Amino acid sequence: MIYDIKDFLKKFFSSRLFVLAAVIIFMFALLAERVFTLQIIKGADYQKNFIMLIKKPLSIEASRGNIYDVNGELLAYNQLAYSVVISDNGSYSSTKEHNRLLNKELNEIINVIKNNGGSIYNDFPVVLNDDGTYSFTLTSETSKKRFLSDVFGKKYDKLEYNKALGFDEANASAQNIIDFLSSDQNECFDISSKYDTQATYDIVVMRYAIKQNRFTKYKTTTIAKDVNDSIVAYVNEHSDTLTGISVEEDTIRKYNYPEYISSLIGYTGKISTDEYNELSKDDDSYTQNDMVGKSGLEQYYESYLRGKNGEKQVYVNNVGKINEVISQENPVSGNDVYLSIDIKLQEATYKLLEQEIAGIVYSKIKSGEIPISDVYFALINNNVVDLTHFNASDASATEQAIYNSFSGQLQNALSTIDSELESGTSGTASMSEQTLDYFTCVMSVLNDDGLLLSKQIDTSDSTYASWKAGTLSPRDYLKYCISKQWIDITKLDVDQKYADSSEIYTALCSYIRDAMTDNKDFAKIIYKYMVNSGAVTGQQLCLLLFDQGVLDYDDATVSNIANGSISPYAFLMDKINNIEITPAQLALDPCTGSCVITDVKTGQLKALVSYPGYDNNKLANTVDADYYQSLREDKSNPLWNYATQEQTAPGSTFKMVSSTAGLAEGVIDTSSKINCTGIFTEISNQPKCWIYPGAHGMDNVSEALRDSCNVFFYTTGFRLASKDTGSYDDENGMKYIQKYASIYGLDQKSGVEIVEKTPSIATQYPVMAAIGQSNNNFTTISLSRYVTAVASGKLYDYKLMNKIVDADGKAVKQYDSKSTDISGTLTQSQWDAIHQGMRMVVEDLHDVFGGFTGVEVSGKTGTAQQVETRPNHALFVGYAPSNDPEITIATRISYGYSSHNAAAASRSIISYYYNLESLDDLLAVKAEGVNSSGSSARTD
Repeated sequence: MIYDIKDFLKKFFSSRLFVLAAVIIFMFALLAERVFTLQIIKGADYQKNFIMLIKKPLSIEASRGNIYDVNGELLAYNQLAYSVVISDNGSYSSTKEHNRLLNKELNEIINVIKNNGGSIYNDFPVVLNDDGTYSFTLTSETSKKRFLSDVFGKKYDKLEYNKALGFDEANASAQNIIDFLSSDQNECFDISSKYDTQATYDIVVMRYAIKQNRFTKYKTTTIAKDVNDSIVAYVNEHSDTLTGISVEEDTIRKYNYPEYISSLIGYTGKISTDEYNELSKDDDSYTQNDMVGKSGLEQYYESYLRGKNGEKQVYVNNVGKINEVISQENPVSGNDVYLSIDIKLQEATYKLLEQEIAGIVYSKIKSGEIPISDVYFALINNNVVDLTHFNASDASATEQAIYNSFSGQLQNALSTIDSELESGTSGTASMSEQTLDYFTCVMSVLNDDGLLLSKQIDTSDSTYASWKAGTLSPRDYLKYCISKQWIDITKLDVDQKYADSSEIYTALCSYIRDAMTDNKDFAKIIYKYMVNSGAVTGQQLCLLLFDQGVLDYDDATVSNIANGSISPYAFLMDKINNIEITPAQLALDPCTGSCVITDVKTGQLKALVSYPGYDNNKLANTVDADYYQSLREDKSNPLWNYATQEQTAPGSTFKMVSSTAGLAEGVIDTSSKINCTGIFTEISNQPKCWIYPGAHGMDNVSEALRDSCNVFFYTTGFRLASKDTGSYDDENGMKYIQKYASIYGLDQKSGVEIVEKTPSIATQYPVMAAIGQSNNNFTTISLSRYVTAVASGKLYDYKLMNKIVDADGKAVKQYDSKSTDISGTLTQSQWDAIHQGMRMVVEDLHDVFGGFTGVEVSGKTGTAQQVETRPNHALFVGYAPSNDPEITIATRISYGYSSHNAAAASRSIISYYYNLESLDDLLAVKAEGVNSSGSSARTD
């Protein structure tokens, strides 16, 4: 046995196997020694070196500068707050587990945030509406295309029909986006169907935000800003189970006097892709997590307010966790911006303008010009009461009663639509008003949903012409649309390849029924007829104001309304009188207005008011999606700046332009008189003076301004048109009117640093243009600039900025008064004639300025018709004191009936400005005490 072993060993060591085994053993020994050295002896060093190889920069956002009024009153500032953030750097065994656990964790923290009075940070461009539908918030087609490209992970021109989900990616609806991101497709979030609609939406919002940081996981994603102590405590107490979730110190942008100043200052928010691409062209320090000015002065003065970001250099490990901070460059605070606006004057002007508008509404309801049924319906139509709460689990008895009645009426309305679509043969012109309203809504929905391909419709088609004329039934028209391929059948539940026209029409009818069942606008049409018929009563609607918290609950008042001691009419009139229900809430005519006050000596703006305003605190930092949606749906359109964006005919406020043109061109002089007979017979349409069948008789230019005599200015326009050739010529007349309107700056923007529409001087009909009609279209701020030029002889470039200072108080930029001298346009006696006429206007306004002492005011009224079915616009421009102007004022009340109403608001504002009456005293008269004039045919 021993010899066998020895023989084996002898053979083994002499064989080639020995050499091979020796080599293998040596290699294993070498490997073992190397592993021991790497992991045991030098493991810590190598681990440290590995971690330190991943060096990343982190931007530290600079503190944004404050905004002050002219007197140093703080308007916009930064407030220390806490934010809940997440870093998606957990370890998971699979993508499926990652989605499941992350979705669960997000749902947990979102519920905690909401249950403790917070809201999630949401800059996702899709919102969930109250009725459970989704809509885009993107306003430009370019932004929408970029968003779709990002969602589907490919260039827009590569987007295609998604067979798995059944829609065209390039034309994806908001609902399609949510469905796709919630799915288990690649790069999507695989959200379980166990989550309800709201939870699913919230998870999509947060997952999409996290996805934007997928290549920089060491950066945090904000879940919620400005959270309270309860939320902070929860996160800290559950830090061991909330993977990647923590609380960070942050700042949020806050605004004082929001309702009065929001249309000027705007608000801030997280930078969008478009904004980042644009801003980073000039400043590469911007990051895609920065907060920037989104609108107004916050946006215009972004480069001054933002400061200079700092930077922190850090080491992060292989899963994105920060391991060490190695250096830090501190940020530099932004500059402070001081405005020319006096916030106390701004506030007073807003309140007095609102009071005047409320007074007009109050008087029109009292006179019956606004039926009380319109007021009742306005509470529904402008979303003062929440229709979606009528069938909620905690709905009040009144809400339930209204909803039960509505449900029956809805079925009746749907049956009417079904009947018309199935067998209707009558044209829309022969339909009842109610049925026509139904189908107007149906066609609007088909168009908005993209089902009706309006761009492909041949408007010269004879069948289409019959539809527009009202001689074709909806049934026949929609069938014809299908035959002409004007219907997008990809949005219908049909086999696109094999469905015939009958099947497509059946699917279209089903689509219409489903769409109308949940459509808010359709529901409002039904409610309108329910209110008119008494199926929904004024008493019920008044009680809803308390049930839904629109008004503070008062047991005695509720009891008195319920038992009939207080009538719905008396109750609502009292609330309108006290402006507890505002004109903006009702959104009846009038509900909007604007006013601009300017320093004549410097051209600085002292107040620039747009009514109604909004709370920019709810749009800053993170948009309150519900509030933003309510603003978009508000029929008074508070997001619109009525001082700089609304354009209307100026009415007779334009007559100083015509006076200037006539005097400068010599077709009239200061003493020449024109006989007003009440009608102008020199042109074919023979326009009348507002006083017709009366007449003003012989007027010179000053008297014509006082009387606002249309015939005088018709004649002036006619003479300008006849000046060059001796015979009337439209083009020649417009040449002169445009020349002098341009001298007053009415062909250009004012220069103000916020969104402003370019004014438009008339291009035709010089006779009508001379009284401020034709197609003249001006903003309130352009009328302000014009009347300031009349008062001072200077055409100013407007600015809202007074000065900009750095953190040490050193001036960085100062307002520089820039103007063009137009005083040479007229002789002094000609200017005096215009100024005298404007003074006589105010002296003649006995119902407005009668008994007004302390300061002399000059001005010009204007009443302009825009829509025959709505009241006229009310305008007033003026200045004070008359002999040495210090301020000018331009006021417009849209659909405000009479110019005297705009003049009355201006009177109150001037009285406040010169301390003739206190704001409290002026407001004490309430809506019923203001000077409100009735409707009038006068276009003065």
